[in-house]
Amino acid sequence: MAQPHLSGLGAILMLHSVTATPRKGLGLNDHLSVTPDFLDRAISDMKRSGFAFVSLDEMVEHLDAGHRAKVAAITLDDAYLDNLTEALPIFEQHDAPFAIYVAPGLIDGSVQPWWEVVEQLALMRDEVAMPSPLDDSVCATSSPVEKLATARHLLGLLATRVSETARQAVLDEMGGREVSTSPFMTWDDIAAVTRHRLGKIGAHTIQHHNLARLDEERALIEMRGSADVITEKTGIRPRHFAYPYGHQQAVGAREIMLAKEAGFVSAVTTRHGTLHPEHRDHLHALPRISLNGRYQDIGHLRTMLTGITTFANSRRRVVTL
Repeated sequence: MAQPHLSGLGAILMLHSVTATPRKGLGLNDHLSVTPDFLDRAISDMKRSGFAFVSLDEMVEHLDAGHRAKVAAITLDDAYLDNLTEALPIFEQHDAPFAIYVAPGLIDGSVQPWWEVVEQLALMRDEVAMPSPLDDSVCATSSPVEKLATARHLLGLLATRVSETARQAVLDEMGGREVSTSPFMTWDDIAAVTRHRLGKIGAHTIQHHNLARLDEERALIEMRGSADVITEKTGIRPRHFAYPYGHQQAVGAREIMLAKEAGFVSAVTTRHGTLHPEHRDHLHALPRISLNGRYQDIGHLRTMLTGITTFANSRRRVVTL
Protein backbone atom coordinates (compact mmCIF):
# COMPACT_ATOMS: atom_id res chain seq x y z
CA MET A 1 0.00 0.00 0.00
CA ALA A 2 2.84 2.39 0.83
CA GLN A 3 4.96 1.69 -2.21
CA PRO A 4 3.13 3.80 -4.83
CA HIS A 5 3.32 6.86 -2.58
CA LEU A 6 6.74 6.46 -0.93
CA SER A 7 9.04 4.33 -3.10
CA GLY A 8 9.85 7.06 -5.60
CA LEU A 9 12.04 6.57 -8.67
CA GLY A 10 14.47 4.09 -7.21
CA ALA A 11 17.37 3.82 -4.78
CA ILE A 12 21.12 4.00 -4.37
CA LEU A 13 22.37 0.91 -2.55
CA MET A 14 25.24 1.29 -0.07
CA LEU A 15 27.74 -1.45 0.71
CA HIS A 16 31.19 -1.64 2.26
CA SER A 17 32.81 -5.08 2.51
CA VAL A 18 31.43 -8.04 0.56
CA THR A 19 32.93 -11.32 1.73
CA ALA A 20 32.04 -14.88 2.63
CA THR A 21 34.69 -14.85 5.38
CA PRO A 22 34.29 -11.69 7.49
CA ARG A 23 36.93 -10.87 10.08
CA LYS A 24 36.42 -12.19 13.59
CA GLY A 25 35.47 -9.33 15.88
CA LEU A 26 33.24 -8.23 18.73
CA GLY A 27 30.27 -7.52 16.50
CA LEU A 28 30.75 -3.75 16.41
CA ASN A 29 31.47 -3.68 12.68
CA ASP A 30 29.21 -6.50 11.53
CA HIS A 31 26.95 -4.01 9.76
CA LEU A 32 29.76 -3.18 7.31
CA SER A 33 29.97 -6.62 5.71
CA VAL A 34 27.54 -8.70 3.66
CA THR A 35 28.11 -12.03 1.95
CA PRO A 36 28.35 -12.42 -1.83
CA ASP A 37 25.37 -14.77 -1.61
CA PHE A 38 23.19 -12.10 -0.04
CA LEU A 39 24.35 -9.53 -2.61
CA ASP A 40 23.46 -11.97 -5.40
CA ARG A 41 20.03 -12.65 -3.91
CA ALA A 42 19.38 -8.94 -3.35
CA ILE A 43 20.18 -7.97 -6.94
CA SER A 44 18.20 -10.93 -8.30
CA ASP A 45 15.14 -10.06 -6.23
CA MET A 46 15.25 -6.41 -7.24
CA LYS A 47 15.54 -7.34 -10.92
CA ARG A 48 12.55 -9.66 -10.60
CA SER A 49 10.53 -6.82 -9.09
CA GLY A 50 11.30 -4.53 -12.02
CA PHE A 51 14.44 -2.60 -11.02
CA ALA A 52 16.98 -1.76 -13.70
CA PHE A 53 20.55 -1.30 -12.46
CA VAL A 54 22.28 1.80 -13.79
CA SER A 55 25.50 3.75 -13.29
CA LEU A 56 25.65 6.90 -11.17
CA ASP A 57 25.87 9.00 -14.34
CA GLU A 58 22.72 7.34 -15.61
CA MET A 59 21.06 7.81 -12.22
CA VAL A 60 21.71 11.56 -12.36
CA GLU A 61 20.28 11.68 -15.89
CA HIS A 62 17.28 9.66 -14.69
CA LEU A 63 16.60 12.18 -11.93
CA ASP A 64 17.04 15.13 -14.26
CA ALA A 65 14.59 13.67 -16.75
CA GLY A 66 12.09 12.62 -14.09
CA HIS A 67 11.58 9.16 -15.57
CA ARG A 68 9.20 6.96 -13.60
CA ALA A 69 10.93 3.62 -14.26
CA LYS A 70 12.40 1.93 -11.20
CA VAL A 71 16.20 2.14 -11.19
CA ALA A 72 18.96 1.33 -8.72
CA ALA A 73 22.63 2.24 -8.49
CA ILE A 74 25.18 0.25 -6.49
CA THR A 75 27.85 2.03 -4.43
CA LEU A 76 30.61 0.65 -2.21
CA ASP A 77 32.55 2.77 0.28
CA ASP A 78 36.27 2.57 1.14
CA ALA A 79 37.54 0.18 -1.61
CA TYR A 80 37.89 -3.04 0.36
CA LEU A 81 39.81 -5.62 -1.66
CA ASP A 82 36.88 -8.02 -1.53
CA ASN A 83 34.91 -5.55 -3.68
CA LEU A 84 37.15 -6.76 -6.50
CA THR A 85 37.68 -10.40 -5.56
CA GLU A 86 34.21 -11.35 -4.28
CA ALA A 87 31.71 -8.68 -5.31
CA LEU A 88 32.85 -8.05 -8.89
CA PRO A 89 31.87 -11.54 -10.13
CA ILE A 90 28.34 -10.89 -8.83
CA PHE A 91 28.15 -7.56 -10.65
CA GLU A 92 29.40 -9.18 -13.85
CA GLN A 93 26.90 -12.02 -13.53
CA HIS A 94 24.04 -9.51 -13.31
CA ASP A 95 25.54 -6.93 -15.70
CA ALA A 96 25.10 -4.41 -12.86
CA PRO A 97 27.13 -1.17 -12.88
CA PHE A 98 28.83 -0.21 -9.62
CA ALA A 99 30.86 2.65 -8.15
CA ILE A 100 33.57 2.38 -5.49
CA TYR A 101 34.35 5.46 -3.39
CA VAL A 102 38.08 5.68 -2.65
CA ALA A 103 39.91 7.45 0.21
CA PRO A 104 43.58 7.51 -0.89
CA GLY A 105 44.85 7.50 2.72
CA LEU A 106 43.31 4.07 3.29
CA ILE A 107 44.87 2.80 0.07
CA ASP A 108 48.42 3.98 0.80
CA GLY A 109 48.19 3.13 4.50
CA SER A 110 48.77 6.62 5.87
CA VAL A 111 45.59 6.11 7.89
CA GLN A 112 44.02 2.91 9.19
CA PRO A 113 40.35 1.97 9.40
CA TRP A 114 40.24 3.04 13.04
CA TRP A 115 36.87 1.40 13.64
CA GLU A 116 38.53 -1.95 12.97
CA VAL A 117 41.73 -1.14 14.88
CA VAL A 118 39.83 -0.36 18.07
CA GLU A 119 37.82 -3.58 17.88
CA GLN A 120 40.92 -5.68 17.22
CA LEU A 121 42.96 -4.05 20.01
CA ALA A 122 40.28 -4.95 22.53
CA LEU A 123 39.97 -8.45 21.07
CA MET A 124 43.67 -9.32 21.13
CA ARG A 125 44.78 -7.79 24.45
CA ASP A 126 44.05 -8.52 28.12
CA GLU A 127 44.13 -4.80 28.90
CA VAL A 128 44.07 -1.61 26.85
CA ALA A 129 45.55 1.73 27.90
CA MET A 130 43.29 4.63 27.03
CA PRO A 131 44.92 7.46 25.04
CA SER A 132 46.80 9.58 27.60
CA PRO A 133 45.51 13.00 26.51
CA LEU A 134 41.94 11.81 26.97
CA ASP A 135 41.65 9.16 29.64
CA ASP A 136 44.65 8.25 31.77
CA SER A 137 43.47 4.76 32.66
CA VAL A 138 43.86 1.12 31.74
CA CYS A 139 40.82 -1.00 30.94
CA ALA A 140 40.77 -4.74 31.52
CA THR A 141 39.71 -6.75 28.50
CA SER A 142 40.05 -10.30 29.71
CA SER A 143 36.37 -11.21 29.36
CA PRO A 144 34.03 -10.77 26.35
CA VAL A 145 31.93 -8.25 28.30
CA GLU A 146 35.00 -6.18 29.19
CA LYS A 147 36.33 -6.31 25.65
CA LEU A 148 33.04 -5.06 24.20
CA ALA A 149 32.69 -2.26 26.77
CA THR A 150 36.27 -1.09 26.22
CA ALA A 151 35.95 -1.13 22.44
CA ARG A 152 32.74 0.90 22.62
CA HIS A 153 34.37 3.40 24.98
CA LEU A 154 37.34 3.79 22.66
CA LEU A 155 35.14 4.24 19.61
CA GLY A 156 33.35 7.06 21.38
CA LEU A 157 36.58 8.75 22.42
CA LEU A 158 38.12 8.58 18.97
CA ALA A 159 34.96 9.76 17.23
CA THR A 160 34.26 12.77 19.43
CA ARG A 161 37.25 13.77 21.58
CA VAL A 162 40.17 13.24 19.22
CA SER A 163 40.50 15.59 16.26
CA GLU A 164 40.28 14.06 12.81
CA THR A 165 43.87 14.98 12.01
CA ALA A 166 45.24 13.57 15.30
CA ARG A 167 43.39 10.25 15.32
CA GLN A 168 46.04 8.16 13.55
CA ALA A 169 48.76 9.45 15.88
CA VAL A 170 46.66 8.36 18.85
CA LEU A 171 46.18 4.93 17.28
CA ASP A 172 49.95 4.70 16.73
CA GLU A 173 50.52 5.54 20.41
CA MET A 174 48.20 2.69 21.35
CA GLY A 175 50.01 0.23 19.10
CA GLY A 176 47.47 0.32 16.31
CA ARG A 177 50.07 -0.49 13.66
CA GLU A 178 50.46 -3.92 15.24
CA VAL A 179 46.85 -4.71 14.32
CA SER A 180 45.97 -6.48 11.09
CA THR A 181 42.96 -4.87 9.41
CA SER A 182 40.91 -5.72 6.35
CA PRO A 183 42.90 -5.38 3.11
CA PHE A 184 42.09 -2.57 0.71
CA MET A 185 42.52 -2.43 -3.03
CA THR A 186 45.82 -1.29 -4.52
CA TRP A 187 46.15 1.55 -7.00
CA ASP A 188 46.57 -1.03 -9.75
CA ASP A 189 43.28 -2.59 -8.65
CA ILE A 190 41.58 0.80 -8.65
CA ALA A 191 42.91 1.63 -12.11
CA ALA A 192 41.56 -1.72 -13.31
CA VAL A 193 38.10 -0.77 -12.05
CA THR A 194 38.19 2.45 -14.10
CA ARG A 195 38.82 0.31 -17.20
CA HIS A 196 36.06 -2.19 -16.41
CA ARG A 197 32.90 -1.76 -18.45
CA LEU A 198 30.73 -1.76 -15.31
CA GLY A 199 32.99 0.08 -12.87
CA LYS A 200 33.40 3.69 -11.78
CA ILE A 201 35.60 5.22 -9.09
CA GLY A 202 34.32 8.01 -6.86
CA ALA A 203 36.08 10.19 -4.29
CA HIS A 204 35.78 9.78 -0.51
CA THR A 205 38.17 12.45 0.90
CA ILE A 206 41.91 11.85 1.26
CA GLN A 207 42.08 10.66 4.87
CA HIS A 208 38.47 9.50 5.45
CA HIS A 209 37.86 12.47 7.76
CA ASN A 210 34.53 13.65 9.15
CA LEU A 211 34.28 16.86 7.12
CA ALA A 212 32.00 18.62 9.61
CA ARG A 213 34.82 18.46 12.19
CA LEU A 214 37.28 20.26 9.89
CA ASP A 215 37.53 23.94 9.08
CA GLU A 216 36.22 24.93 5.66
CA GLU A 217 39.62 25.22 3.98
CA ARG A 218 40.77 21.83 5.21
CA ALA A 219 37.47 20.19 4.30
CA LEU A 220 37.70 21.46 0.73
CA ILE A 221 41.30 20.25 0.49
CA GLU A 222 40.17 16.78 1.59
CA MET A 223 37.39 16.70 -0.99
CA ARG A 224 39.11 18.22 -3.99
CA GLY A 225 42.43 16.62 -3.08
CA SER A 226 40.97 13.12 -3.11
CA ALA A 227 39.84 13.66 -6.69
CA ASP A 228 43.27 15.05 -7.58
CA VAL A 229 45.07 11.96 -6.21
CA ILE A 230 42.69 9.54 -7.94
CA THR A 231 43.16 11.43 -11.21
CA GLU A 232 46.93 11.24 -10.85
CA LYS A 233 46.86 7.51 -10.10
CA THR A 234 44.26 6.42 -12.68
CA GLY A 235 44.15 9.11 -15.35
CA ILE A 236 40.39 9.57 -14.84
CA ARG A 237 38.89 12.28 -12.62
CA PRO A 238 36.04 11.07 -10.40
CA ARG A 239 32.71 12.82 -10.94
CA HIS A 240 30.94 11.52 -7.84
CA PHE A 241 31.62 11.82 -4.11
CA ALA A 242 30.63 10.08 -0.85
CA TYR A 243 30.84 11.90 2.49
CA PRO A 244 32.70 9.76 5.05
CA TYR A 245 30.29 8.59 7.77
CA GLY A 246 27.56 10.57 6.01
CA HIS A 247 25.27 11.05 9.02
CA GLN A 248 23.86 14.28 10.48
CA GLN A 249 27.03 14.99 12.48
CA ALA A 250 29.17 14.60 9.35
CA VAL A 251 27.21 16.31 6.56
CA GLY A 252 25.42 19.62 6.66
CA ALA A 253 24.68 22.56 4.37
CA ARG A 254 28.34 23.63 4.36
CA GLU A 255 29.59 20.23 3.22
CA ILE A 256 27.01 20.14 0.43
CA MET A 257 28.16 23.57 -0.74
CA LEU A 258 31.77 22.38 -0.71
CA ALA A 259 30.94 19.25 -2.74
CA LYS A 260 29.50 21.50 -5.43
CA GLU A 261 32.51 23.83 -5.23
CA ALA A 262 34.85 20.86 -5.57
CA GLY A 263 33.20 20.07 -8.92
CA PHE A 264 31.41 16.80 -8.18
CA VAL A 265 28.28 15.97 -10.16
CA SER A 266 26.71 14.13 -7.23
CA ALA A 267 27.41 13.32 -3.60
CA VAL A 268 25.87 10.64 -1.40
CA THR A 269 25.25 10.55 2.34
CA THR A 270 24.41 7.59 4.57
CA ARG A 271 20.96 9.03 5.33
CA HIS A 272 18.30 6.39 4.83
CA GLY A 273 15.97 7.00 1.90
CA THR A 274 14.72 6.25 -1.59
CA LEU A 275 15.07 8.60 -4.54
CA HIS A 276 12.32 10.95 -5.73
CA PRO A 277 11.90 13.55 -8.50
CA GLU A 278 12.72 16.28 -5.96
CA HIS A 279 16.26 14.94 -5.64
CA ARG A 280 17.11 16.48 -9.00
CA ASP A 281 17.53 19.69 -6.99
CA HIS A 282 19.57 17.97 -4.26
CA LEU A 283 22.16 15.97 -6.19
CA HIS A 284 24.80 16.62 -3.53
CA ALA A 285 22.66 15.27 -0.68
CA LEU A 286 21.45 11.95 -2.02
CA PRO A 287 20.27 9.30 0.49
CA ARG A 288 21.04 5.60 0.20
CA ILE A 289 19.59 2.25 1.20
CA SER A 290 22.16 0.33 3.26
CA LEU A 291 22.67 -3.38 2.71
CA ASN A 292 23.42 -3.98 6.37
CA GLY A 293 25.33 -7.06 7.46
CA ARG A 294 23.09 -7.50 10.49
CA TYR A 295 19.94 -7.66 8.34
CA GLN A 296 20.80 -9.91 5.42
CA ASP A 297 17.18 -10.66 4.71
CA ILE A 298 15.39 -10.09 1.39
CA GLY A 299 12.14 -9.25 3.15
CA HIS A 300 13.91 -6.46 5.00
CA LEU A 301 15.30 -5.08 1.73
CA ARG A 302 11.87 -5.23 0.07
CA THR A 303 10.39 -3.26 2.96
CA MET A 304 13.08 -0.56 2.73
CA LEU A 305 12.54 -0.18 -1.01
CA THR A 306 8.85 0.62 -0.48
CA GLY A 307 9.94 3.83 1.27
CA ILE A 308 7.94 3.05 4.41
CA THR A 309 11.08 2.81 6.57
CA THR A 310 12.23 6.21 5.26
CA PHE A 311 8.96 7.77 6.38
CA ALA A 312 8.98 5.88 9.69
CA ASN A 313 12.53 7.06 10.48
CA SER A 314 12.23 10.69 9.40
CA ARG A 315 8.54 11.48 8.98
CA ARG A 316 9.53 12.62 5.50
CA ARG A 317 8.95 11.09 2.09
CA VAL A 318 11.98 12.85 0.59
CA VAL A 319 15.19 12.77 2.62
CA THR A 320 18.05 15.16 1.89
CA LEU A 321 19.42 16.72 5.10
